[in-house]
Amino acid sequence: MSAEADVSPSTVGRIWRVHGLKPHLVRTFKLSNDKRFAEKLEDVVGLYLSPPENAIVLCCDEKSQVQALDRTQPGLPMKKGRCGTMTHDYKRNGTTTLFAALNTLNGSVIETCMPKHRHQEWIRFLNLINRNTPIDKTIHIICDNYATHKHAKVAAWLNRNKRFHVHFTPTSASWLNMVERFFRDISERRLRRGVFRSVPELVQAITDYVAGHNDKPKPFIWTATAADILEKVKRARKKLDKLQSL
Repeated sequence: MSAEADVSPSTVGRIWRVHGLKPHLVRTFKLSNDKRFAEKLEDVVGLYLSPPENAIVLCCDEKSQVQALDRTQPGLPMKKGRCGTMTHDYKRNGTTTLFAALNTLNGSVIETCMPKHRHQEWIRFLNLINRNTPIDKTIHIICDNYATHKHAKVAAWLNRNKRFHVHFTPTSASWLNMVERFFRDISERRLRRGVFRSVPELVQAITDYVAGHNDKPKPFIWTATAADILEKVKRARKKLDKLQSL
């Protein structure tokens, strides 16, 4: 750009700063094309803002392909004047799938790790939730549209366990499921910089992190109303349609 405008690179930088331009940054977005978007949105947000009485609302999902990574050389610890370092390459020692159910009221988490994430494992996870929640409470589960969650055998299990009610988020709207926030936290605080020499070591690290989290759980507070979100989606779609028409 500096060559095209016949000015110095520093001049270009100053102009960008004055106008708040950051062309090196890119933000991603995804607009859902779910025909029932508004209906599903209002259903899920309604559970967040006004949960039913005598009920537990759980945000559930799987974090698949969590890798047990070991560095090829030991990392160097942080010290004065130098950040901590680690090698860019690593050894793969297998994977696991983390199943998590986040209680929207108190922030506690029910978790388990399993090698796969088929409908069989999802049913096992539902049984775990069933055993670890008061039997007199109705259970409302918020999850995405992954085919495993809608399998015929899962539907049969739900039909036998009448206190469970499933609410699906709109397609391409994983941000609406609050358990994704928990997955982000465990990734940043425990998994990303971890060194795991085996899958059992990785699973134990996950279990220990969740146990520490549950000692002093804090709920994620949802504040946006369905109307607020719909208005933002309308503005985004209007801008996208305008760009596509150019």
